[in-house]
Amino acid sequence: MTINIKNSLDYQWLNFSELSKELVYEILSLRQNIFIVEQECWYQDADGKDLEALHLTVKIDDSLVGYLRVLEPGTSYSEPSLGRILVRKDYRGIGLGKEIIKKGKEKCYQLFPDNLIKISAQIHLQEFYESLGFKRQGEPYDEDGILHIEMLST
Repeated sequence: MTINIKNSLDYQWLNFSELSKELVYEILSLRQNIFIVEQECWYQDADGKDLEALHLTVKIDDSLVGYLRVLEPGTSYSEPSLGRILVRKDYRGIGLGKEIIKKGKEKCYQLFPDNLIKISAQIHLQEFYESLGFKRQGEPYDEDGILHIEMLST
């Protein structure tokens, strides 16, 4: 699939209260499809953090194809964090994940200047995140049956 990412995609930052019930459903459905069904990882996705998060939705033709949430310092870590980062399966491999993370980092630095950004990355994505300015912190750990590594922006 070839698309012009910059011209075809609609990026939108929303607080939880700004999300329509249909969009909340679409977000939760896509997160469930990827993180629970596709990755066969049984965990509680609705962790209560969405209520305070800032959500980046990425749509094409009014269909959600990418997403991440920004959590303020003190929610998951002492640093601000990016999480639930995803790209719908049929839009992977075209650079959309990198664009989403770049936008997430920009928003974090705008909202929380002078802070590093922490993520909990699946270990197989360590090089991907390193290419986007994150550095491994500590040793891998099991999170819901998948090896993860904490990483900090540099």
